[in-house]
Amino acid sequence: MSDFKSLPGFREFYPEALAQRRFLFQVWRQVAVRFGFREFDGPVLESLELFKAKSGDEIEGQLFSFEDKGGREVSLRPELTPTLARMVGAQANSLKKPIKWFNIGDNFRYERMQKGRLRCFTQLNADILGEAGPAAEVELISLLIQTLQGFGLGPDDFYIRLSDRNLWMLFLKSRGFEDAAPRILEVVDKWERMPEEAKAKRLIEIVGEDGSTALRKAIDGFLETKSVEDVLSTFASASVKSDLKVQIDARIQDWEYLTSGLEAMGLSQFAEMDMSIVRGLAYYTGFVFEAFDRAKVNRAIAGGGRYDSLVKKMGGPDMPAVGFGMGDVVLADVLAERGLQPKFVSTIDIFAVIGSDVERPIALSDINLLRQGGFSVDYSFKSQAFGKQLKVASSSGARFALIYGSDELEKDEVTIRDLANRNEETASRSRLLSLLREKLG
Repeated sequence: MSDFKSLPGFREFYPEALAQRRFLFQVWRQVAVRFGFREFDGPVLESLELFKAKSGDEIEGQLFSFEDKGGREVSLRPELTPTLARMVGAQANSLKKPIKWFNIGDNFRYERMQKGRLRCFTQLNADILGEAGPAAEVELISLLIQTLQGFGLGPDDFYIRLSDRNLWMLFLKSRGFEDAAPRILEVVDKWERMPEEAKAKRLIEIVGEDGSTALRKAIDGFLETKSVEDVLSTFASASVKSDLKVQIDARIQDWEYLTSGLEAMGLSQFAEMDMSIVRGLAYYTGFVFEAFDRAKVNRAIAGGGRYDSLVKKMGGPDMPAVGFGMGDVVLADVLAERGLQPKFVSTIDIFAVIGSDVERPIALSDINLLRQGGFSVDYSFKSQAFGKQLKVASSSGARFALIYGSDELEKDEVTIRDLANRNEETASRSRLLSLLREKLG
């Protein structure tokens, strides 16, 4: 036995497992196309600076990065969004807006492995660029929901947690914490998982001991926000200046547009406001959202949000953008837990049973013709008894067996056996292709 093994965090897919994986991709692709999204792809190896420009120098510790033979600092892509932003920025003037693109591709992160997280994973990315209003969020969240529905998941299986970094910024500004808002949101992103002592210590580091208690109480209160009415009540309790009130009112209108749009789509039962979702990456600029399973035993199934400044940061023009990513690892776990991961059996249309080497040239000629005609055909490489070949034909899952014996050769005919009911008929070889098309559609 060889001592060679696959690297940690990288998967192998034997045919049955690969069929299940391709099923995920098939549903992803079918739903995205139904929504009018166009598929694209980008290089799996990019300049390291591209990812640093988006996420900062600290991202390098999570990357498969190295110096190539040309002396360039490069990295396997940990995500596709920076590549998308660069590609769109390069041809922004010639692209029809809004841009609705999707991709299914591998990504790589050098992270500690745990349930739902590997070092190589495949992800569906769907993005809309060039649309500043919440209509883009309605479309993307609808796509996310209908994609998960496409696997047989319903409102009892998953839900979308909706939040808004803009509302958080307005809220913190109304409490006098505008300058520290980005660092505060980094803490809020971990709020559910942080011990109370750690929260207190971190907030003291950010705003000082005098303001930390009031800030912590304010955050706890805002995390209880579950509706537009709660938002209005929260801001009504604070002394809000007129210019800030205008911004708040505009944001409330965006929320009403988003929620009414999902309701009109018949999808409102899948979504709920949850201000604990802020998605720690600082490049998000508005609505953010994540999909979770109701059982709460898995990581997020999908996540995304608005990133209006990223295309410009990647060298392109100012362009609004919103998107989400859905990985195959957590999704496959969720489907398996609910018995929704289908079993796939590899079958063929036809198995050719060849009597001897005398009949083999004629059989191979027909096999080639049938394959060119679109049928899947298999046969035994070695000369074997008819009975043994027919057993192989039955176990292969083939619908029909074509029998080539000396009698058939003499008459230039083929015996066609229906392997489901064992009925047989003889047909001229010249009619074989058309006859099988009638039988197999």
